[in-house]
Amino acid sequence: MNLDFSYNYDNNNKIWDVVVLGEIDIYNSNELRENLLNLVEKSKNSIHIDFRSLEYIDSTGLGALVSVQKKVKEYNGHISLKNLTPNVKKIFKMTSLDKIFVIEEGVSNE
Repeated sequence: MNLDFSYNYDNNNKIWDVVVLGEIDIYNSNELRENLLNLVEKSKNSIHIDFRSLEYIDSTGLGALVSVQKKVKEYNGHISLKNLTPNVKKIFKMTSLDKIFVIEEGVSNE
């Protein structure tokens, strides 16, 4: 499955709302990183990413998110992740990235 995402800027809360679908891996992690960085450049604010429909993420995908997180922090923002499936949430916990990103409870039952 490929990567697909949509985004919307919430003008009231000054935040990007992004929905990611499919898989993030070595073949498309660069695309995700570039698109998220473009959003940050358009409006230097935080990003909320909904992972409800994310089936898989590998280390290159995690690296892309860390890269974007560094850029967002330059503008005193953050990336929050919501609706992680149990498998995706487990990857964030195993890599201790759950301490770097704000992870909101949602789909995960853990």
